[in-house]
Amino acid sequence: IEAIRERVQARYPEPVGYVINRTRLKTVDQIVGSVVSRQEGGTHPVTAFIGTYSMHPVWGLPILFATLFIMYEFVGKLGAGISVDFLQKVVFGQIVNPWAARMVGYVFPSGFVYDLIVGQYGIITMAFTYAIAIVLPIVSFFFIFFSILEDSGYLPRLAVMVDRVFKLMGLNGKAVLPMVLGLGCDTMATMTTRILETKKERVIVTLLLALGVPCSAQLGVILGMLGAVSFAAALLWTGVVIGVIFLVGFLASRLLPGESSDFILEIPPMRVPQASNIALKTVVRVQWYLKEAVPLFIIGTLTLFALDKSHVLTWLEWAASPVVKGFLGLPVEATQTFIIGFLRRDYGAAGLLALQKKGMLDPIQVVVSLVTITLFIPCIANLFMIVKERGLAAAVWMSLFIFPFAVIVGGILNLILRLIQIPL
Repeated sequence: IEAIRERVQARYPEPVGYVINRTRLKTVDQIVGSVVSRQEGGTHPVTAFIGTYSMHPVWGLPILFATLFIMYEFVGKLGAGISVDFLQKVVFGQIVNPWAARMVGYVFPSGFVYDLIVGQYGIITMAFTYAIAIVLPIVSFFFIFFSILEDSGYLPRLAVMVDRVFKLMGLNGKAVLPMVLGLGCDTMATMTTRILETKKERVIVTLLLALGVPCSAQLGVILGMLGAVSFAAALLWTGVVIGVIFLVGFLASRLLPGESSDFILEIPPMRVPQASNIALKTVVRVQWYLKEAVPLFIIGTLTLFALDKSHVLTWLEWAASPVVKGFLGLPVEATQTFIIGFLRRDYGAAGLLALQKKGMLDPIQVVVSLVTITLFIPCIANLFMIVKERGLAAAVWMSLFIFPFAVIVGGILNLILRLIQIPL
């Protein structure tokens, strides 16, 4: 077989694998052309222009930056600003929580049950407030924007544009698909790493998903917090996280054995998104969020309630103070956000948002805390999926690497920002 491969290779300047794939695709096109009839529709010049230049390695960057800026304004300003302020301050702050406190107070004026339901770590005053008033409106706006990107055909073009850059990490443009899906849910994205052809690629992408790709709910809260600071803070957070992803990916590609695969991807036509598709996708994803996230928010709140009643939370805050307060430069109350962040990272981010709204975080602390919680260990659902897809040993090693690495990056960033005093 090797002799045959060498004789075939001698006839072509390109690699044999590329020649075989090219011939196979040509044959497929011939078969499709003989059995399929097509009626070409008109292409709008604007969508044609965007579709062409969004794949360009240079001109695609302004389109990408414009897309990110629109997402920042739509999700961060409109979703996390106007919507969250109304739901948290008016609906829950003035109506739901006071009414719940009165109703519970009639039966349990004080004590254990009262605190469990409407106390500082109450199911209504914390779990439901975080899940419905803070995270739900933000993720809903993000789901709308993400559905627009999906339906327009932009995401496959993004994969083509970043193909050359991804090669530095031992990956190809196809790897951007699970990475983008990770912006919806890292757990499902970890499962979709099966589309990658080599074990090396699957391990690297799984690591990067667990390390630095925030899920939709977490990203929405992050954009909301950054939207209250400045666009410069958003760019700094983005630059640090992307830089860390590429650094870890580059080192992993050099340390892990194996080869990368060729990149072949079908590009759909660029089109104007349809409102019905956007609405359907958004509704389905919001339903998924409510079914999966709200129970975990309740579990996280009950965990904090138990830790608080047993005085373990106070001890944890004291024990973590040298790291959280000394190294990361955050208020000691941020400790609990990292504790519940293991259950769901968006819950941890929502805790940081609550601290920000109380005026307990300055702009530097916002950026440092968000970088740390973004790079934090994967949530428990994603950890189980890593065990299923990559094995228990891989999941343990990834967690042992990610946790201290996130703290180190956050601490170094805090020291640098405090030293040079970049205005944010």
